[in-house]
Amino acid sequence: MYYSLAEIFAIGIGPSSSHTVGPMKAAKRFVDNLKDEISRVKQIKVYLYGSLALTGIGHGTVNAVIYGLLGYEADKLDLEQDYITKITTEKKLLLGKIQNIPFDIEKNVILEKSIFLKEHPNGMKFIAYDENDKEILEETYFSVGGGTIARIDEMAQKIERKPLDVPYQFASFAELRDICIKNNMSISEVVLANEKALHSEQETMNYINKIVTIMQENIDNGIKKSGILPGSIRLQRRAPEMHKRLQERFENNADDALFILDWVNLWAFAVAEENAAGGKIITAPTMGAAGIMPAVMRYYQRFAHKKAYEGTNADVIYLTTAAAICCLYRTNASISGAEVGCQGEVGVACSMAAAGLAAVMGGNINQIENAAEIGMEHNLGLTCDPIKGLVQIPCIERNAMAAIKAVNASRLAVRGNGQYKVSLDSIIKTMYETGLSLKSDYKETSLGGLAKNVVC
Repeated sequence: MYYSLAEIFAIGIGPSSSHTVGPMKAAKRFVDNLKDEISRVKQIKVYLYGSLALTGIGHGTVNAVIYGLLGYEADKLDLEQDYITKITTEKKLLLGKIQNIPFDIEKNVILEKSIFLKEHPNGMKFIAYDENDKEILEETYFSVGGGTIARIDEMAQKIERKPLDVPYQFASFAELRDICIKNNMSISEVVLANEKALHSEQETMNYINKIVTIMQENIDNGIKKSGILPGSIRLQRRAPEMHKRLQERFENNADDALFILDWVNLWAFAVAEENAAGGKIITAPTMGAAGIMPAVMRYYQRFAHKKAYEGTNADVIYLTTAAAICCLYRTNASISGAEVGCQGEVGVACSMAAAGLAAVMGGNINQIENAAEIGMEHNLGLTCDPIKGLVQIPCIERNAMAAIKAVNASRLAVRGNGQYKVSLDSIIKTMYETGLSLKSDYKETSLGGLAKNVVC
C-alpha cells in the first residue's frame, strides 16, 4: 500500500509523533467536526487512554491536545508563544480560535492509565457539552504511529485502507522489485511517479526541499542550543559540547580512523535533543526516531564519495527510497512504539536510512533491499521503555546508535554481491510478530525495562 511523502515525512512538534502529532491532529479534527455547533459548546472533556495516559505528560500529549483544541496545526504553531501557561492561569480556552470556554487542564483532561482500548494502545476520546451538560459531539480517535490518526469507525478499515490513486501500488518488496524491473525504473523513480499523480512535480520538489531544510535546521539548531531539556530528569543537552570538542580535534583527526562516527553521533544527538525539547521536527518515520535520517543525510553530504551520485539530486534519491521502504513497514507491520516497541520507530528509521544511503551510493535494487533488511534485523526486539515517559533516555542515544548501524548496514550491502538469505519482506513480518509478542510494559508505557529499573 502506497503512503505519500507527506504522510511519511510529516511536519510536527516534538517529542513524539504518536503522542504529540497524532493527538494534536485528532483534537483539531474533532473541533473542525463541531462545525456550526462550536458556538454552543460550554465544556470539553478529553480522555486519554493506555499509553497516551501513562506517558502523556512526559511525551507532551496533554499540551498537544490543547494546541489542537485551540485550532492549530503543527507547522503553524508559534513555538515562541506560551499557550499553556495562559490557559493554566486563566482557566479558559479559545476553542477553535472562536469559542471561549472554561478549561481547567487537570480536570478537563482525564488520564485513564489503567484502561487500554482494544483497537490500539494510543486511544483518546473527546466530548463537547452544551450549557445544560448535554452532549453535542463525542468522538474516539487512535494515534497509530508516525502522526497518523484514525477515528474508531475507521479503525476497522485499517487493513483495507483506501488506496491512493497512484500508478504503482506495492504491498511487498517483491512487488516493488517487479515494478522496477518491468518498467526499468529505480525505487526513487517509482515514488516520484506516484507523487506526480498526487501533486504537481513542482509541489513535490518543494515539499522535499522543505523536508531537507527542516532536517538541516534541526541539526544546526541542536548543535547551537545548550541547557537542560524539559522534564524531571533534567537532562543536559550534549550536542553543543560534542561539537566543540570535535572542532577542537578536527585538525588532528588524521590519525583517528573512526572520527567520522563522532560526527554522525553528533548530528543524531542534535536532532534528537531538538525533538526532546519540543521543536519543529520531521517524522522520519516518527519523532522518537527523527534523528537518524538527518544524521545519515549529513553523513553522505559531508563524507561520502560524491562521484557515486554525480549529476543526481542525492537528497531526492535518499528520501524517496527511504519512503518506499517505510510504506512496506506501514502496510505489513507498524511504526508505533506503543504497538511494536522501539523496533517500529528506531528500527524502521534505521532500515529506511540504510536503504536510502545504499541508493545514493549507487547500490542496485538487491543491495538496497539487503541494506534495509540488515538495518532492521539488528534492531529486532528493541523495547520502548523511556525513563519517566520522556523521549530522552534511552531515546537520544538510541538515535545515534541506529544512525551508525544504518551507515554500516549500507556499507555491508553495497560492498556485497547482492546475494543474501533473508528478504526484507520476511524481516518485516518477523518484526511485527516480535512486536506483538512483547509485553505492554515494553511498549511505550514506561512500566518496564529502563523506565522501571533506573531512578533519575
